[in-house]
Amino acid sequence: MTSPRHLDTTATTPVPDREPGWWRSAVVYQVYPRSFADSDGDGVGDLQGIIDHLDHIAELGVDVVWLSPIYRSPQDDNGYDISDYQDVDPMFGTLEDLDRLIAAIHERGMKLVMDLVVNHSSDEHPWFQESRSGRDAAKRDWYVWRPPRPGHTGGEPGAEPTNWHSFFSGSTWEWDEASGEYYLHLFSRKQPDLNWENPQVREAVYAMMRWWLDRGVDGFRMDVINLISKAVGPDGELPDGPAKPGTRYGDGSPFYMNGPRNHEFLHEMHREVYADAAILAVAETPGVTLEHARLFTDPARREVDMVFQFEHVGLDHGPGGKWDLQPLSLPDLKLNLAAWQEGLAAGWNSLYWNNHDQPRVVSRWGDDSPEYRVASAKTLGTVLHMMRGTPYVYQGEELGMTNVGFTSIEDYRDIESLNHYREQLEHGADPADVLAGIAPVSRDNARTPMQWDDSPAAGFTTGTPWIAVNPNHTEVNAAAARRDPGSVYHHYRRLHELRHTHDIVVEGSFRLLLPEHEQVFAYTRTLAGSPTLLVVANMSSEPATVTLAGLAGPLAGEVLLTTHDDGAPAAGEELTLAPWESRVLLG
Repeated sequence: MTSPRHLDTTATTPVPDREPGWWRSAVVYQVYPRSFADSDGDGVGDLQGIIDHLDHIAELGVDVVWLSPIYRSPQDDNGYDISDYQDVDPMFGTLEDLDRLIAAIHERGMKLVMDLVVNHSSDEHPWFQESRSGRDAAKRDWYVWRPPRPGHTGGEPGAEPTNWHSFFSGSTWEWDEASGEYYLHLFSRKQPDLNWENPQVREAVYAMMRWWLDRGVDGFRMDVINLISKAVGPDGELPDGPAKPGTRYGDGSPFYMNGPRNHEFLHEMHREVYADAAILAVAETPGVTLEHARLFTDPARREVDMVFQFEHVGLDHGPGGKWDLQPLSLPDLKLNLAAWQEGLAAGWNSLYWNNHDQPRVVSRWGDDSPEYRVASAKTLGTVLHMMRGTPYVYQGEELGMTNVGFTSIEDYRDIESLNHYREQLEHGADPADVLAGIAPVSRDNARTPMQWDDSPAAGFTTGTPWIAVNPNHTEVNAAAARRDPGSVYHHYRRLHELRHTHDIVVEGSFRLLLPEHEQVFAYTRTLAGSPTLLVVANMSSEPATVTLAGLAGPLAGEVLLTTHDDGAPAAGEELTLAPWESRVLLG
């Protein structure tokens, strides 16, 4: 199955050296291009805007830039619906602009990771256009097509091949009148799922990935890659999922998450694409178990380098799911993160609070009031970055950007939020109640424009932004943060320095302390031949006093980093922490 590699002469700089395992000590910065920086005044971020602000990223001390999708797309799901995997959408620029971005990133000693979205394509991709042209089309089997349920006419409620509920509301099946069958879409109806059971599909994907590596890309973050294998029966049947109360739908996830051939497909991808390239292969894996994560990241299995798992960001979801937000239990968060730290000791994990799909953590689990926003953003960063794994910084996280607080459905742009609003109103819900549930968790909280300065559009654009700028950009912005040595930006820069200069931060083993404490998150990192690293953090807006029996050495050791320079000294084994105070000690 291996295809020859053809070097692309458009690459303008050599790829930086990639030592095996280089990513273990790396820090990744995620750019959401649509909202990062607009260079031409059309209100949408673009590749030139990223180039113009690369020094902001480089001076933060990160090693890798991860781009959310910039491929040609109808933008139904903001670029996660791709109509051409080997071209740049004109709203972002051109392939030549991307080549210049790759060169500029490499010149600064950083690497570039592309988002890879191959569980599904856009329904406007030529592959799907041919697939839907008729049941005898050459690419019909490149997607998942099924007839209506026996005894039903296509297009009527309940005729869908299964009862699966889409991530974006409604059924996962869309009726295609012309060809008389349904196609599967786990997400939007404009995002049909590719059929990974077909080897032609897999080789087409691998060829595309090789093309990007030849262009100078240093790796891929693979979107929902653990959904690519569906539990297909011997006659092509797909089973119904357990009923979801209050709807006519069922939960199909047992039949498409971590499916029966998932590991086989990722091993094949590793062999066919990047076995000898030492690139970064990151698997986004919703619903992944620790058991599967160990398999995905076991170096001997040659599948992926690390996973994104979602257990910790689901801990505040109530019975109604993400739209039913509940107060976070700090002991639950600590125990969950500790389980992944210890359970993936032989593998590798991605460390994150924020990304393009999550609300801003300083509003979610911190305190975004003027009094504590900076301290809580710093402490949340400290707790995360001192763990074992590769930390990810989402654009604006280094500034302590907050949720936006939209009050009207007209303010939202996210398809998931809009579909949920419409579906709930169809079921008779009060619009005000639905909006109240959307506001703290909508993905649009992460997608408001990057706040560069205090000008009317936050320095993001000279035009009208595609989505409203957070009003607090007059105080929370990069220009102010870079000037202030006590800012969140400079705290993150110091966190990255610690990872790059202390092996214990990268390789040390993890041990959770005080698991039941309601305010304090404390843990140690240990490595043979090194003093113990202690992280102790008050994750609340009230003072906290803790006794760390047996750890007097670290408490009296070198202070590597602190959020409060005037914090109270340790008294023996007892330590009093101010609200949102954290310390990193080595001793």
